[in-house]
Amino acid sequence: MKTLFLLLLSVVVVFGGQTMNLYDIEVKTIDGKTITLDKYKGNVLLIVNVASECGFTKQYKGLQSLHVEYEKDGLSVLGFPCNQFLSQEPGTEEDIKNFCMSNFGVSFDMFSKIDVNGEKTHPLYKYLKEKSDGFITDTIKWNFTKFLVKRNGEVFKRYSPSTSPEEIEDDIKQLLK
Repeated sequence: MKTLFLLLLSVVVVFGGQTMNLYDIEVKTIDGKTITLDKYKGNVLLIVNVASECGFTKQYKGLQSLHVEYEKDGLSVLGFPCNQFLSQEPGTEEDIKNFCMSNFGVSFDMFSKIDVNGEKTHPLYKYLKEKSDGFITDTIKWNFTKFLVKRNGEVFKRYSPSTSPEEIEDDIKQLLK
């Protein structure tokens, strides 16, 4: 059923004259500047919905380590705060930025809060969910769900919130080759 829907959607999109491309998606930086993901074209992307008051928040440390280790090789870690799971990201963008910097030294790119599920799902997460399979359903189940994207913009793999950044390192190294 999902395959038929995606096929029909592809036909509609193609005949509409537009194809959805990861790099055309607009996002807002944590400082409020609107950019397209074209900025990251050619990089391996690790895209994560993050939250400051979650049991997985300590994963910021591992994400920062991956950023420091592999940025020079073409890895871009992108953090998208989300407040949809038990309101675990209640602060303002400034609060989030300060929390991440002071507690984890985060220097990878962070963005404004977004919705990853529901009626107001951000186009990036619509794209990521469409291009990868979730466990049982395609909805994002919790904070720190991770998507690894190849240099060409193709989603390589989706990882559960309980998968630590360190467990993804081998896949990252493979894609950076």
